[in-house]
Amino acid sequence: MTQTRNLITDVAGLRIGNAHDAALGSGVTVALFDEPAVASYCVMGGAPGTRDTDLLEPDKVVPGVNAIVLSGGSAFGLDAASGVQAYLREKGIGFGVGSALVPLVPQAITFDLLNGGNKEWGRYPPYRELGYEAAQTAAQDFALGTQGGGYGATTVNLKGGLGSASTTTSSGHTVGALVIVNALASTIIGQGPHFWAGGFEHGDEFGGLGLPERITPEMRQLDWKGRSRESPPPVSTTIALVATDAVLTKAQAKRLAIVAHDGLARGLRFAHALYDGDTIFAAGTGRKPMQDEAGDLIEIGALAADCLTRAIARGVYEATALPYPDAQPSWRDRYGMDASP
Repeated sequence: MTQTRNLITDVAGLRIGNAHDAALGSGVTVALFDEPAVASYCVMGGAPGTRDTDLLEPDKVVPGVNAIVLSGGSAFGLDAASGVQAYLREKGIGFGVGSALVPLVPQAITFDLLNGGNKEWGRYPPYRELGYEAAQTAAQDFALGTQGGGYGATTVNLKGGLGSASTTTSSGHTVGALVIVNALASTIIGQGPHFWAGGFEHGDEFGGLGLPERITPEMRQLDWKGRSRESPPPVSTTIALVATDAVLTKAQAKRLAIVAHDGLARGLRFAHALYDGDTIFAAGTGRKPMQDEAGDLIEIGALAADCLTRAIARGVYEATALPYPDAQPSWRDRYGMDASP
């Protein structure tokens, strides 16, 4: 199968919608499934923010979900799922309980409250309406970088953003990743321009620079948000969805979410820290049965992690700086469109 987008929407059965507010400096990204998708999740950060994730555990009764939301706004952003629920309910989509219909919309959020945007929104935050708007725009094609839930995202040294990537397994299953890169630490090696993800790049999807000839001890020096006492509190989060067209059980989706965290560890220096909220959802749209269940699942997991590594770099590579004084520079601001080793 030839990939035409290099986006998570190469996985049949899902669409992505984005909405953001430039004055607010934040936004929402939603994945809508054409049919209820078998899904699970895994949190490995010390400061997560989620909604309706318990129902994704393999021992819970719900067989599938209608959408997954990735949003900015910290705990205020959890209102976004309500907007997506409203949209789905209008379309007659949801989990039937007697005569009631309940759209199932798990969500994770990032902390982007200190990025320079105007967060004085009055009594209620705007994320419910942003969630509704994002659901309305859901399509197979969507933009990366400073878009949707990645609009207000930052890293320790460069503007973060929304990233995505896809690939195909040897048995023909499609795998994809979608991520909001709002990392505590860095996506680049030392002072850049190379990405930690450089060894996994397909073509020139994030500049074609590969890896430097040698990674020196100086390049491995750690830095993170809030390390300096003059810096804001080091609250952060990178959140993601990995998906496949394979038929999965909830237990297999749980394993896929766990394995996909390898992608965070490779694309960032570093992940899973005390003030990270690192959360990954995994979903199967059920379009293609697995033939060798163990072998197929192992390869799907490995490639989902690879896609997430690549998506992290793409989210930063495609980002543009926020339109505020003293906003973080983007990768392209600092290194130019055609940076070379």
